[in-house]
Amino acid sequence: MPTYPPLSYDAFVTLATADPAVVGLVLKGSWAHDGMATRHSDHDLYVVLADGAASGLTRFTGHRSPGLDLVVLPLEAFRAAGGHERYALARARVVLDRLDGGIARILADKARLDAGETSVRASTLLDAYANSLYRSVKNNRDGQPLAARLDAADSLGFLMELLFTLDRRPRPYNKYLRWELDRYPLPGWDAGELLVTVDRIAATGDVPSQQRLFARVEAAARETGLGAVLDAWGDDLALMRPPS
Repeated sequence: MPTYPPLSYDAFVTLATADPAVVGLVLKGSWAHDGMATRHSDHDLYVVLADGAASGLTRFTGHRSPGLDLVVLPLEAFRAAGGHERYALARARVVLDRLDGGIARILADKARLDAGETSVRASTLLDAYANSLYRSVKNNRDGQPLAARLDAADSLGFLMELLFTLDRRPRPYNKYLRWELDRYPLPGWDAGELLVTVDRIAATGDVPSQQRLFARVEAAARETGLGAVLDAWGDDLALMRPPS
C-alpha cells in the first residue's frame, strides 16, 4: 500500500476541487454524522472521477493515514458501490457535486431499498431472526446459558437488519444505531424502548424480553404480509411467544 507525507483533509479537498477530472467528493463515516466525530476520527473521502478521465489523483488510490482515508474511483464504479458500504453512502455528505445534483441522487438511491429487494430480504431475515431466537429460548430451557446468550446476540443482528429492511433502509453500523434511530425513527417503534430492550437482551439473553420483543415483531411482520414465514414454524412458535 502506498504511503505519502501527511496530507490534511482540507488540503486534499482543495487539491481535488482544482482537478477538472473530479466530478464528486463524498465524505462518509463519523464526520458525516453530526456529533459522532472524536479526536480519533479520520476523514473518509470518496473521490469520484469522470469515466475515462485522466487524473493525477489516482496516485492516491489506497491512501490511508491517521487523518485521511481515500477511495479514488470512476463514476461508474461509484454508482455500483454498495454491499457493506451501502449504509455509509446512504448517510454520506456531499462535499463536491459537479453533476448538477447527480452525486446527491446516487446517494439518495443507495439510501432506499427497492420493493423487490425488500421483499426477498425481509423473508430471509425474518426466518433467520426466528431461528436464532428459537435456539436461544430452547438452549435456556435446556440449561445451556452461554449458547442461549450467543444465540440471542445473533438474533439481534438479524432483527436490526429486518426492521430497517422493512422500512426500505440499509441497516446502520452498530456504532450509528442510536444516532440513526434518534434522527430517523423506525415507523411504529419507540427508539428508546427498543434500544433498552436490545441492550438487555444483548447483555443477558433475557428470555421474557426476547419473547415480548418477538410478539411486536410478529405483529409487524404479519401486517406486512410475512405471516407465512412464521406460520412455517408451526408449534415451535409457542416457545418464541410470551407465555399466555
